[in-house]
Amino acid sequence: MQATNINKSFAAPSITRDAAHALITAASAAARDIGIDVTIAVTDNAGHLKAFERADTAAFLTVDVAIDKAWTAASFGLPTHTWTAIISNDVVAQLAHRPRLVAVGGGCPIIENGKVIGGIGISGGNALQDQQAAEIALAALGFEVKA
Repeated sequence: MQATNINKSFAAPSITRDAAHALITAASAAARDIGIDVTIAVTDNAGHLKAFERADTAAFLTVDVAIDKAWTAASFGLPTHTWTAIISNDVVAQLAHRPRLVAVGGGCPIIENGKVIGGIGISGGNALQDQQAAEIALAALGFEVKA
């Protein structure tokens, strides 16, 4: 194989700053409507923090949890609530020991045109409330919501 005939890179879509901040705004409104004080993190397609907000009364532990939920969701393009079933399989159970993997609701991949462009993570309510706030925010901006 000749090096001149191979692709040496590829374009990887990633969430924009404006879209990340719009998700923060939508998620904050959804959390308020649900009645929870939360921390919200948005990562790019590689799991790097892109936007972040913590409610004044959100517990400090919610900071790392929200960021790690977003990272987990972006990593494989799967919502965090699906990871409990995944890691219960003995073949992949070791994944539960990954330091940043979060297997409770509240993290969702951000998908545009079938491609993962980032992740959103919300922490502060119970797992279902966090998940609902993330899904409401994604839907409000026209992103795909994965079940």
